[in-house]
Amino acid sequence: MGDFKEIYQTQAEKYDQMVSQEDYEGNLLPALQRLRPLQKLTAVELGAGTGRFTAMLAPIVENIIAFDMSHHMLETAVDNLQGQAPVAVADNRAIPLPSAMADLVIAGWSFAHSISWYPDSWQEEVGKMLAESKRLLKPDGTIILIETLGTGNEKPHPPTLWLAEYYKWLETVHGFNVTWIRTDYLFHSVEEGAELTRFFFGDTMADDILRQQLTILPECTGIWWL
Repeated sequence: MGDFKEIYQTQAEKYDQMVSQEDYEGNLLPALQRLRPLQKLTAVELGAGTGRFTAMLAPIVENIIAFDMSHHMLETAVDNLQGQAPVAVADNRAIPLPSAMADLVIAGWSFAHSISWYPDSWQEEVGKMLAESKRLLKPDGTIILIETLGTGNEKPHPPTLWLAEYYKWLETVHGFNVTWIRTDYLFHSVEEGAELTRFFFGDTMADDILRQQLTILPECTGIWWL
């Protein structure tokens, strides 16, 4: 695995190249629409990264504001969004918006980083993120968290014991519902797949792509909502 903090501070362009190949069958947006119809919603996105997901939501929701703790990632997001949505630097635990203003607070592949960044206090830190998300919500609002259930997996399975514990905590302590979808990558070539995954997912996955001559990399993604 790559050093995610360093990647998010220095390699936004390569990260954006990689995730632009993800979910080539377009399963994510319909799955969200089944959970909470997105039209006419005011949405706040946390951990927006390079704005790929923001760009998917912006034409559908009434308005969306996107935040990320990395200015470097948001520079690429600005280029990708082309004015579709405002972006700003903010920590997931402290969002500079008024309370009860959002119909939807959504975070994709973001909160789970706290498991490795704060191994001894992740419940406290993610708890702060959930509390901040709830603060932003209107009384009938929805929180959606999107997290990995295994890149390279054809069936859903948490990649680590730590993530399994986090997911169980979301469901049992905080009452989140959960479903899952496939969000497979489609690469233009085997070599591109290996190059774009190596820096983020590590040598083992990239070498497996070369060995198996894969242009489609399976991936399972979980969606938790409250």
